[in-house]
Amino acid sequence: MRRLARTLFAVAALAAAGLGGAGLTSAEAEAAKSASIIVDARTGEVLHEQDADAITHPASLTKMMTLYLTFDALDDGRLSLDQSLPVSSWAESMSPTKLGLRAGSSLRVETAILGLVTKSANDAAVVLAEALGGSESRFAEMMTRKARELGMRHTVFRNASGLPNMEQVTTARDYSILSRAMLSDHPKYYPYFSRRSFTYGGRQLPNHNRLMSRYEGMDGIKTGYTVASGFNLAASAVREGRRLVGVVMGGKSPVSRDNRMAALLDQAFGKPNRGRDDAALVASAERLAKESPDAEGDDDDEDEPETNVKPTPKKATVQLASLASTAPAKAASGNADKWGVQVGAFASRAAGQKALTQAVKQAPFLLRGAKNAVLETKNGKDTVFRARMVGLDEKTARKVCSELSRHGQRCVAVPPGEKL
Repeated sequence: MRRLARTLFAVAALAAAGLGGAGLTSAEAEAAKSASIIVDARTGEVLHEQDADAITHPASLTKMMTLYLTFDALDDGRLSLDQSLPVSSWAESMSPTKLGLRAGSSLRVETAILGLVTKSANDAAVVLAEALGGSESRFAEMMTRKARELGMRHTVFRNASGLPNMEQVTTARDYSILSRAMLSDHPKYYPYFSRRSFTYGGRQLPNHNRLMSRYEGMDGIKTGYTVASGFNLAASAVREGRRLVGVVMGGKSPVSRDNRMAALLDQAFGKPNRGRDDAALVASAERLAKESPDAEGDDDDEDEPETNVKPTPKKATVQLASLASTAPAKAASGNADKWGVQVGAFASRAAGQKALTQAVKQAPFLLRGAKNAVLETKNGKDTVFRARMVGLDEKTARKVCSELSRHGQRCVAVPPGEKL
């Protein structure tokens, strides 16, 4: 693993130097997952690290650099918080998660900032990128140059949002550098990352960083997810006047990622009764994730963020539930010997249906014979609604997930009889 990480390290460095070069293969990306680092925000002292220089993908942590450059522009007068920015057709075309902006409309800078911080809105990221760089690709070059100035030697940006691009690479260490820079260079704007929610278009949009609501002292920063990256989190917490920055890359689920971050921060803060080594901490987090229903979606869900399900040792029971009547559920149960695909697990049935509609738009030919179903999973007092298409053969199911992943949508192939 360490030898592979060093090799990828060198490849990315060469690519970054010329803003070019090939991205990671899928096998390399998988091998580079599961990295972490905890750093003292004031001194830069590294308190914990595991594969912190392994090359991986930032996913929506990318938006931290988009916001850093936006804050730079606010400080030097190139932007103002109440300034309205035009929405292009390219911004409108972005995959979810997004605000649903329409080409020809406009978006206030502060609204765009809040959209990135809470909803992780890809369309708002492009609006800011085009305003500052003229085009998203030129803005990505600005992002990479700024990364180099900050000391992020192994990060290459190709877009402003973090939507899948195999050439967009980084390391956990680089993102600890960016997190510290955000705190030191833009303390005036850092409180935006503490926003639990904001209202847009008559809807209250919650922050994707669920750990802020349950970890003492945490006040930011950003979550991220794509298939290639796994579940990422850059976070900062302060206790008794001491601030730490943590980065976890490649989590297997939002739950395991958050639990790992909490455990590592506890250890670094010196909380008593945390005498386990890092391997035990990771194993515990992964065990909790397996015991919990998978809360999928994160930055790439349709309109609803993933539900925050509490771990429980009890096996979840799955019941078929119809979208509008009992017919789809019966169709799903009649395809028990067929493969299916799951495109997310959501807090509401309506959000699951929206995810199914979006998936059909992105792969209409492959899904022409599939049946839609929302499966209601009961887990104590919590409920998860899983959006699935069923009635496929294995080859088609895997092709569907490949196509949906290419569009930035979460997808898992489900074998016959499997109850995820």
